[in-house]
Amino acid sequence: MASRTLSVVLLSLSLGVTACQTVQTTRPGAIGLTRKQHMIVSEQQVEQASVKAYAQQTQEARSKGALDADPALTARVNRISRRLIAHVGVFRPDAVSWNWEIHTLKTDEINAYCMPGGKIMVYSGLVDRLHVNDAELAAVIGHEMGHALREHTRERVSREYVQQIALTGAALLTGAGQTAVDLGAAVANVTYQLPHSREQETEADEIGLELMARAGYDPHEAVSLWKKMMSAQQGGTPQFLSTHPSSQSRMKKLEQLVPTVMPLYEAAQKGA
Repeated sequence: MASRTLSVVLLSLSLGVTACQTVQTTRPGAIGLTRKQHMIVSEQQVEQASVKAYAQQTQEARSKGALDADPALTARVNRISRRLIAHVGVFRPDAVSWNWEIHTLKTDEINAYCMPGGKIMVYSGLVDRLHVNDAELAAVIGHEMGHALREHTRERVSREYVQQIALTGAALLTGAGQTAVDLGAAVANVTYQLPHSREQETEADEIGLELMARAGYDPHEAVSLWKKMMSAQQGGTPQFLSTHPSSQSRMKKLEQLVPTVMPLYEAAQKGA
């Protein structure tokens, strides 16, 4: 306990944060999500870093002619995303007013992400290689939005910082070694490279499932999506799966949760 307290103190000194907070980032929703999270970096810090990282990627993609290169795909992704965004208030009311941005990237890679604050990117390879229908695409985008709503990046960065300070605390305290951590690089690393924990992946699956159901997309298609993802592994593991582990147990959990959200989907269909 003493070493953990020291880590938090050292981290506060080096990053200017005040304390470790235990928070509930989202409301439970129909799926009943109640896990509390431990955060050290602030929500504002992570969102600011995400804005910069997202702007950097969009600028780079635009310079190569790869940003929103397929108008039809971009319009499709925007339409589906907006239907999902309309229901984020169920989990956190503040997300309704996030500065959501939605883009597509022309690439053969199978990937997608949603950075903190609502910065969505869908890779064209995901659609072209898996031949996803709208509901399956909604499952992907909803899953990525789940990570943003639950602030999984902030949680993961907080954990990484604690580990780093625990290892280099003495050097930081005495002024030796690196005294600051590049938050922007950490956010980008979590987004593009580091895998989420199994716990975070499950939460994103569950939130995405509820969002797609509320938006009028058949939740059964989430299971279909992950079957396609697993089939894609036959030709080598796509980047998306290298950071988003899929398994039979994962699909089984989704199948078990479908009956919980089916009334939401049926209500959306009646109201359409």
